[in-house]
Amino acid sequence: MAIRMPRIIQARQILKRSLSNGGSIPASMDIPKGYFAIYVGEQEKKRFVVPVSILSEPRFQQLLHQSEQEFGYNHPMGGITIPCSEDVFTDLASRFGAF
Repeated sequence: MAIRMPRIIQARQILKRSLSNGGSIPASMDIPKGYFAIYVGEQEKKRFVVPVSILSEPRFQQLLHQSEQEFGYNHPMGGITIPCSEDVFTDLASRFGAF
């Protein structure tokens, strides 16, 4: 199985840019090492904490690209916002073993 390094690097860069634009994270929103928070939803956003290993998944990289096109790097929630329904995201993330 081949690993596409450029896509993984690109996904990490998107994550770094998004986190750097969001400022500091309040103590009440601590995230365990090896995880990051994202916001998912079309109207009302729900916060998910997922493992960084999900960044290597091509389908998740597509969602990041879609997020970049819709929001740029200035996400309204202060973290990465994924523009898809909660049901679609939870189904996809569960296939990757994120939950």
